[in-house]
Amino acid sequence: MSGKVWIVGAGPGAPDLLTLRAARAIESADVLIWTDSLVNPQLAAMAPEGCERIRTSTLTLEEVMDCMLDRVKAGLKVVRLHDGDTCLYSALNEQLCRLIDADIEVEVVPGLSAYQATAAALSSELTIPGLVQTIVIGRAGGRTGVPESESLERLAALKASLCLYLSARHVEEVQAELLKHYPAETPVAIGYRVSWPDQWLSVIPLKDMARISQERQLIRTTLYLVSPALAAPGEPRSKLYSASHNHLFRGGID
Repeated sequence: MSGKVWIVGAGPGAPDLLTLRAARAIESADVLIWTDSLVNPQLAAMAPEGCERIRTSTLTLEEVMDCMLDRVKAGLKVVRLHDGDTCLYSALNEQLCRLIDADIEVEVVPGLSAYQATAAALSSELTIPGLVQTIVIGRAGGRTGVPESESLERLAALKASLCLYLSARHVEEVQAELLKHYPAETPVAIGYRVSWPDQWLSVIPLKDMARISQERQLIRTTLYLVSPALAAPGEPRSKLYSASHNHLFRGGID
């Protein structure tokens, strides 16, 4: 007999930012394997009474997979709960490979990402016509490195809305690289534990990014949004809603 594995994105932290599909998966789990170092404990508490809850902060990926395979082969519904979204820095691929090799049925449930929650908390749009139309998600090289073609230098050269994860430990190097491509006054949103009760969120000039991060002693669970779109709202607007713009559902005004 074999059960099923749900790999679920928990979102940035706040329980009410969990998707309905994710909530239903947690609420019906026989086994919850959750990233307790990053996921809000309130989400783990949503699992039913009698659900086995396995914390992963002290486990290797191999140990996590052994737990998962053992329970699912016993016919149990296993929910693997990750912080954020499953498609970003979640080790999804490694887990899928093991599960598929074991002929285990898997369903992946996306979650809201921290960059989206941060932009929403600031009432900001990261793509503004005539100003910036591209969002780039990346990280500093750090210990694990990044491909040369995706170096911070190359990403910053686009001058897009740049969302940097896992980069607070290297903030001095990050700021120095960004200043080669963005003006020193470019707005940078620094978000710490966005959507949690102890959230700290501030928009500062790029030139102050390292200093403020170090003053706040930010090392983990910190996101940087670097974008001219974070400046005060101005005139640029989407053509989609312009009276002069034709599209499939609305004729324009000549």
